[in-house]
Amino acid sequence: MTILRAALAQINTTVGDLRGNTAKILDYIQRARALGADLVSFPELTITGYPPEDLLYKPHLIRENRTCLDQVAEHSEGIAVVVGVVDRDEEGNLFNAAAVIHDRRLLGIYHKFHLPNYGVFDEKRYFVPGEDSPVFDINGVPVGVNVCEDIWFESGPTNVQADAGARVIVNINGSPYHRGKGREREEMLAGRARDNGVYVCYTNLVGGQDELVFDGGSTVFSPSGDVLARGKQFEEDLLLIDIDPTLTHPPAPPLRDPLPDLEEVYEALTIGTRDYVRKNGFKKVVIGLSGGIDSTLTATIAADALGPENVTVVTMPSRYSSEGSVADSDILAKNLGIELWNITIEDMFQSSLDSLEPFFAGTGSGIAEENLQARMRGILLMAISNKFGWLVLTTGNKSEMAMGYGTLYGDMAGGFAVIKDVPKVLVYQLAETRNARGPVIPRSVIDKEPSAELRPDQKDTDSLPPYEVLDPILEAYVEQDKSLADIMDMGFDEEMVKRVIKAVDRNEYKRRQAAPGVKITPRNFGRDRRMPIVNWYRGF
Repeated sequence: MTILRAALAQINTTVGDLRGNTAKILDYIQRARALGADLVSFPELTITGYPPEDLLYKPHLIRENRTCLDQVAEHSEGIAVVVGVVDRDEEGNLFNAAAVIHDRRLLGIYHKFHLPNYGVFDEKRYFVPGEDSPVFDINGVPVGVNVCEDIWFESGPTNVQADAGARVIVNINGSPYHRGKGREREEMLAGRARDNGVYVCYTNLVGGQDELVFDGGSTVFSPSGDVLARGKQFEEDLLLIDIDPTLTHPPAPPLRDPLPDLEEVYEALTIGTRDYVRKNGFKKVVIGLSGGIDSTLTATIAADALGPENVTVVTMPSRYSSEGSVADSDILAKNLGIELWNITIEDMFQSSLDSLEPFFAGTGSGIAEENLQARMRGILLMAISNKFGWLVLTTGNKSEMAMGYGTLYGDMAGGFAVIKDVPKVLVYQLAETRNARGPVIPRSVIDKEPSAELRPDQKDTDSLPPYEVLDPILEAYVEQDKSLADIMDMGFDEEMVKRVIKAVDRNEYKRRQAAPGVKITPRNFGRDRRMPIVNWYRGF
């Protein structure tokens, strides 16, 4: 057997942009060929983009996807190409597939065996599972090809292909990111390579698609389970490696280390925001900046994602806004180099109170008056969005979303929720992480006690448990489905846990109307967690 020079092309595709995706595939084929690659592999469903969801019900998309595959084949002279495609049989069944092309000839099409149907995945809605695990001869090297979920199973196609003589496994992926998944993924892949005595070339998608982020990090493992090469995270990359199928323990060259945990999360939020804004045709965004930690972090991420020239922040003080919050907003805008507008809502607020006074007389000031301020700010932001065509980024975090601590049609109004899946304690950690690169977030913002500033001397802890207590309870209930008893066994007070559970369940109607946001935890609100709005179950 000869040495196989493999190129792993982790590219950023756009769902539905079949021609654009195909053009990018052809570009990377040319790059790989110029580097002397014998084989180049692309991510899962490369041509359609991943996940295409109900676009798969459009017959003309399936036909065009196959036409694009023919175009890829025409440009495969002198190189083998593994590319993700939707395949259809004579009965009309659809398959999540990997086409294997060599020197302008279609060698075969592998159909994905294991169709994930949990969390963010819904593949059984569209696809039929495959049945065959072929091995392809690429320049004299037996190569098994499979797709994403297939390699997670010990007795899956990888095992069958290895038993059939495959020395190299090419696994193409659209593996969504969440915090900590990269380490779990590499441990699994190392085990699969070691158990089957094969090289594993793991090619992953990169970029944002709606709420999902794909982190790239394509990786090559030796038959002994060692990492031989690791691609960039959150960037397009062409990872090149020479594989000698006769060696079980090849020497491992110097490797790129994975990003530290919090840097990884910050980069996920950044690329998720950038791709959502740009792939939806927006150039600029507008953000309501309160001077608090959430809107400050959101604005900082937006500036990093889109460039400061494409971010405008609006501070909208009322009678309850502190001088410090307004000053902090000004400092942040100067530090980031973003434009700051100051629009007071005081006259609007007083006018509304005057109009409502005959009807609200004798009721006392409360939530209605507080939310009135938030809704005025939402109106102003949406007016700016309509006037200039800028996307409004909302600023609520996961802790607030869980508890319903946000105003519908107010601070929840907007097109994309950058930190929707970021618990409050993590918000502070990410602020510190970003400041380690260069101190842009004012220290006073990080140190101040959280407040919505909608009434005199208001603090978040007036309505919520301290976030250091709240966040572990929310993680246990929302992400791990633990019961009241389970959470009490963790050392939390019964009445406090009941209060949190009731608030989470009661506010599903708010979350259902919220903007989408970047997923960075194992279980986010929306795609992962689908609860009924009408729900009387409490579990206690």
